[in-house]
Amino acid sequence: MPFLFKTYNRRSYLLFYLLLLPAIMIVFSGKGADNTEKTRIRQLSGLVVTGDSLKPVPFATVMIKSTKRGTITDYYGFFSIAARELDTLVFSSVGFKQARYVIPDTLREARYSVVQMLTRDTIHLDKTVIYPWPSREQFKYAFIHTDVPDDDYDRAMRNLERAEMKERLENMPMGAAANYRHMLNQHANQMYYAGQQPPMRIFDPFAWAEFIKAWREGQFKRQD
Repeated sequence: MPFLFKTYNRRSYLLFYLLLLPAIMIVFSGKGADNTEKTRIRQLSGLVVTGDSLKPVPFATVMIKSTKRGTITDYYGFFSIAARELDTLVFSSVGFKQARYVIPDTLREARYSVVQMLTRDTIHLDKTVIYPWPSREQFKYAFIHTDVPDDDYDRAMRNLERAEMKERLENMPMGAAANYRHMLNQHANQMYYAGQQPPMRIFDPFAWAEFIKAWREGQFKRQD
């Protein structure tokens, strides 16, 4: 009996270890794969600049070709992205040609810095002529008969003509300041001839000259 019991225990332990061994191998192999995957991921940081002047390219697109992940550069052209080894980064921006960069698999550290230059892409468009009218005859007729409105300069020069300025001056009523000066002049004349008889304008030659001038101009005619 003791011998059979020992034999049974040994067989049970052996069977238990045989069943447990594949699980242990799967666990350790999984950890090794995770570590391998983690070591293949690299944190790339760098600058995107122009190829002619080395000026930063703001808001450029940085995409991983095999995936839909990516990022954009900031105002100073700086970017940072996590990618795997042998991934292809595609750099693009409006007005520049696309550039590609393959992450090498010989990197020893998890962080890596790059400087990517973009070449300007000049697009030459064909000449396009836009006609405002279907035919040359219609355009000629519309051009000749178009009534161009006066601009501000023409209106200002027309308003500053001498005849119109004179007419406006004659028909313009006196303001408060002019009425005040006229009242002061009358009061000063009264004070100047206070205590004596003021002179009669009938003997004033200048008054006669003004009268004759007004009579010749027809200012005394009756206006219907």
